Amino acid sequence: MPLYEHVFLARQDVTSQQAEALAEQYKGVIEANGGSVAKVEPWGLKSIAFRIRKNRKAHYTLMNINAPSAAVVEMERQMAINEDILRFMTVKVEELEEGPSAMLQKRDRDERGERGFGDRGFGGGGGRDRGFGGGGAGGGGGGRRFRDRDGGDIEVGAEVEQTEE
Repeated sequence: MPLYEHVFLARQDVTSQQAEALAEQYKGVIEANGGSVAKVEPWGLKSIAFRIRKNRKAHYTLMNINAPSAAVVEMERQMAINEDILRFMTVKVEELEEGPSAMLQKRDRDERGERGFGDRGFGGGGGRDRGFGGGGAGGGGGGRRFRDRDGGDIEVGAEVEQTEE
């Protein structure tokens, strides 16, 4: 049987429990038509890029489906009728992903919190208006080193000697 990834967006007015009930309802449609649902993954309430039927947010849900195409067509037909479903998309895939999807991995990464920037080794830590190499407005602090075309070192922020030719 073909494999599908199916994502649907439910209205923001719907509770999380109702969104999960919608997923169970459509899981039943797939199973009644000879298919199976390998995974149902609620992604939660997220902002959407543009308003859809006066909604700025939606409950996202991913379903991994192993079913004949007739079962998927019937599920999509019922979703098109349901007013709680804003959008849906079904993609035929070669194989289903094992474990959490990329969206859940991203959410887990975001929940870990800030790790800070730390010292990146750029010299005096100067920012805008502090000179290029840090260490005050003159920029004479830590200094950054670059190479010129001839292979010689140039220290940024150091005094530059000008020669007349």
